[in-house]
Amino acid sequence: MKRIEMSTQSVKTQISVLALSLGLVLQGCSQLATQQASKVTTQDYATEAPQPVAPVAPAPQEMLEPVMGAQTLSSASSENLMQKRMVAGQVQPLMLGYSDQDGTGTLRTRTLAENNVVENTEKYQKTDQNPIRVVTETPISTFSIDVDTGSYANVRRFLADNGRLPPVDAVRIEELVNYFNYDYPQAQGKAPFSVTTETVDSPWKENAKIIKIGIKAKDIASKELPPANLVFLVDVSGSMDESSKLPLVKKTLRLLTEQLRPQDKVTLITYASGEKLVLEPTSGREKDKILKAINELSAGGATAGEQAIQLAYKEAQKAFVKDGINRILLATDGDFNVGITNFETLKGLVAEKRKGGVSLTTLGYGTGNYNEALMEQLADAGDGNYSYIDNEKEAKKVLQRQLSSTLATVAQDVKIQVEFNPATVKEYRLIGYENRMLNQEDFNNDKVDAGDIGAGHTVTALYEIIPTGQKGWMNDSRYQDQKVSKGTANEYAYLNLRYKEPNQSKSLLISQPIAVGSKPLASASADTRFALAVAAYGQQLKGGEYNGKMGWNEILSLAQGASKPDPYALRAEFVDLVKTAKSLNQ
Repeated sequence: MKRIEMSTQSVKTQISVLALSLGLVLQGCSQLATQQASKVTTQDYATEAPQPVAPVAPAPQEMLEPVMGAQTLSSASSENLMQKRMVAGQVQPLMLGYSDQDGTGTLRTRTLAENNVVENTEKYQKTDQNPIRVVTETPISTFSIDVDTGSYANVRRFLADNGRLPPVDAVRIEELVNYFNYDYPQAQGKAPFSVTTETVDSPWKENAKIIKIGIKAKDIASKELPPANLVFLVDVSGSMDESSKLPLVKKTLRLLTEQLRPQDKVTLITYASGEKLVLEPTSGREKDKILKAINELSAGGATAGEQAIQLAYKEAQKAFVKDGINRILLATDGDFNVGITNFETLKGLVAEKRKGGVSLTTLGYGTGNYNEALMEQLADAGDGNYSYIDNEKEAKKVLQRQLSSTLATVAQDVKIQVEFNPATVKEYRLIGYENRMLNQEDFNNDKVDAGDIGAGHTVTALYEIIPTGQKGWMNDSRYQDQKVSKGTANEYAYLNLRYKEPNQSKSLLISQPIAVGSKPLASASADTRFALAVAAYGQQLKGGEYNGKMGWNEILSLAQGASKPDPYALRAEFVDLVKTAKSLNQ
């Protein structure tokens, strides 16, 4: 009897061991599959996918959309674009291991799309393209200038590095156009910048015209810059532990450090689970000390950004240089998950702190969890500029060749207001600047914040107009009387531009008419033709709603014909990006 009981016990023991072993094997397989899925989603993720049934990550704020979320597009062309992206393999519901998320103990297959919710949480601000305006109803267009270029480099990352079309909301056309320098006239007299206009026949719509507004800020050589008080605020949280993040941040800061002068000083602050003053204000003559502190940076912990930003402003104020450059350079992937994480609260904090004369520049890094919306909007609120650093070449462009533009502000709160003449213009649309629009009354209100222009910056704005008497985007009203216009017949519009000199509270006004008449596109300057090629590229990435019959081949031809001069091969690179985008749209 004892023998039988012992045998039974032995069998039970063996079954238990086998069950435990099987469980461990299954757990190991699940973990391996999850790890493999993580690698796929980080390096080769889909840019758009259906919403999962049971998302793991908390839902983002309404104004922010994860890159993996379903995109709501306004046109049939945009729906076709989504279909093309699905055909291209960007939505791949592959089975990648098992999940016990429902807590029932039931093993359930998990798709790539579900994994992407965890691994790929990139966020972009939802924006719709500017609508068509009827001049007799809305004759005045007002917006804030923008010199950010982050969208261009980020879109390049999707195309060149990931072989993917970018999310629609990642494409901000004005940042694509303003990524390039244009040969506008130098400023004359006391004005900190020049303003020129050029009108050409539209390549997108018959009988339409393109009005180009070009701004060129006065340049300042790097060695002539006023003394700089710079605070390097570096995210060293665990999410930064990737080759495209903290190692690239360190390369970027080393490039800037090498250009420091004895009169410049640097403070280094890091933040992860807590903030740390790594380097107190240190003169540019002590480059070795600064470089040593940068080289020793390592990643680990959660991301507590709020207190770190508070500390950065505190240290910047302590080392404040009167009539100098006082700027915080925030280097992060934008993945704040500790402290204040509310988008508007963070913006409000930065907007309040800028009143002390310290500006904020944001340098974005990485993929997978990148919060692009936060980075772009924080820079806008902080009277700074936003750049996305996807490689060392871009770091050199932003913080070496364009150092003066990045650090030295020559005009603040720059606003543009265009009043269209109903006698000569029927309809218009502003291309880009969707998140920089202002109310008409904001133009004369010096308390309303707007964009800043750095030394040497060029800024371009494009309007597409329909002359009076030509067929436009909209049908004429059957019942509403057509207003009789009293405007002059020789002006399309009147351009007003307001700006403040650095650290001044009262704005100055520049005004000039935009004359009737246009050139054929073929006769336009190379800069104008190239800017239109870039704008068309952006419109095509957004679905091509306003590109008319202009497709990728025509965009490519226009860009190639205007690609010189090209001292840094940026236009040649753009031509390659157009070819890549074209191939992904096949």
